[in-house]
Amino acid sequence: MTERTPTGDTTTLRNISDTALWVAWYRALESERADAWFRDPLARRLAGTRGERIAQGMAFANKNAWSYVARTVLIDRFITEKIQQGADMVVNLAAGLDTRPYRMALPSGLQWIEIDLPELLAYKAETLAGETLACRLERVALDLTNVGARRDVFEGLNRRATNIIVVTEGLVGYLTAEEASGLAADLARPPGFKWWTLDMMSPRLLRMLQSNIGATLDKGGAPLKFAPAEGPAFFARFGWKPTEVRSLLHAAATLKRLSFGLRLVALLPDPAGRKPERPWGGVCLFTRDHIN
Repeated sequence: MTERTPTGDTTTLRNISDTALWVAWYRALESERADAWFRDPLARRLAGTRGERIAQGMAFANKNAWSYVARTVLIDRFITEKIQQGADMVVNLAAGLDTRPYRMALPSGLQWIEIDLPELLAYKAETLAGETLACRLERVALDLTNVGARRDVFEGLNRRATNIIVVTEGLVGYLTAEEASGLAADLARPPGFKWWTLDMMSPRLLRMLQSNIGATLDKGGAPLKFAPAEGPAFFARFGWKPTEVRSLLHAAATLKRLSFGLRLVALLPDPAGRKPERPWGGVCLFTRDHIN
């Protein structure tokens, strides 16, 4: 993970944590536009030369970098909306190199919890040392595949807040259906976990991504797996009701980040993840059924 002493080939993914460098690079590029939809002045530093080199080798992803911009903007909006409605904690699972606690306008008393692998969080903490935070940030080193440990962490966080929004940006696509089910069930247990925002894709989009960038991700030990045929409704059985489902393509059209050809495609109705034969990716906001 460390940018200071990269080993081996610096243009390919070594592990799943390297995807955070690649995504940070896309945030840096958007931030440096005159018409940027968000400003992340820390993204280029976090991505480093390795993030840039990885991105340079991802031609298909570069062509579709608009999806990362749209994803960031939509999740920003969901978080802001829920904070305005009383969220007193944000729990960012697999937080990667996200910098929202630094760049967003947030209440100073808001609790923001970042959970990710120890090495990635150590790199992030060292790289951002001395930067000004907008809220109260805490980092928790945890392998989310350790089910018992994550349940303990979730229960501990539940005792500290009553209106928690969970963020899993760029996570569930790497899970199996069984792993996604287990995570959804664990998040539904603590009563303080009220909202959950995540990005997901249709089976058709999964196949498209596997065909174009799958070999690179597989080599880095980060294969894409999760794309349920029922779309966001997959999580309803665990007590999570989808209240907002936003297409990345349609959002990017609104943000004016699409090529002419894709702008024409975006004129078609949004299938909202309900048509598995359509290539679709989106950001969803879920609410616990019992609070509606």
